Amino acid sequence: MAIIELKKVHKIYSTKNSVEVHAVRGVDLKVEEGEFTAIVGPSGSGKTTLLNMIGGLDSVTEGSIMVGDTEITQLKGNKLIDFRLWNIGFVFQAYNLIPVLTAYENVEFIMSLQGVAKKERYNRSMELLEAVGIADRANSRPSQLSGGQQQRVAVARALASKPKFVLADEPTANLDSVSTENLLKIMHKLNQKENITFIFSTHDQRVINQARRIVLLEDGKIKDDKVL
Repeated sequence: MAIIELKKVHKIYSTKNSVEVHAVRGVDLKVEEGEFTAIVGPSGSGKTTLLNMIGGLDSVTEGSIMVGDTEITQLKGNKLIDFRLWNIGFVFQAYNLIPVLTAYENVEFIMSLQGVAKKERYNRSMELLEAVGIADRANSRPSQLSGGQQQRVAVARALASKPKFVLADEPTANLDSVSTENLLKIMHKLNQKENITFIFSTHDQRVINQARRIVLLEDGKIKDDKVL
């Protein structure tokens, strides 16, 4: 059963000069539970826009997106925010950690928004930091961590809410080869052992090599879709 289904999804942006830019053009896509999928394509192909619409961070111009039995394209305001909070994990290229919080506090934060009890928040946060190999830096702030370490914290934070799936937008773009390899091993292990669904937007061949499904976007359209 598909946990994500896009039907005839379009995204059109209007520039300051009222010129329409068609970022995504009529995309149909289904993602099953447990997939490790890479959405690939050249710059400007619509990868990030597509990922943002799946995550409810950007609205669709036309079409529908179902997550489970919820059509997220119909959700607005607090209902959409709450849905993201409980169902979707995000890993961003720029990490997006809260600079004044420690690694532990960054992971814990989303669970505090969910109203999870303090002891459970602590146990899960430390368990996740251990899983991504950075429990020893739990009390360090982002400025005290390397890029690879910050991205590991971001992965732990994305998983803290026990989401249905994780969206990762160019998660290795700012990482060196060793950090990239380590991060991919962690995410692949989480995918294999806990059946966590990962969807990447990437042009990084190292990520593509790890994917079990590759969706190629060109000019906002799916040009190829391979299960490996």
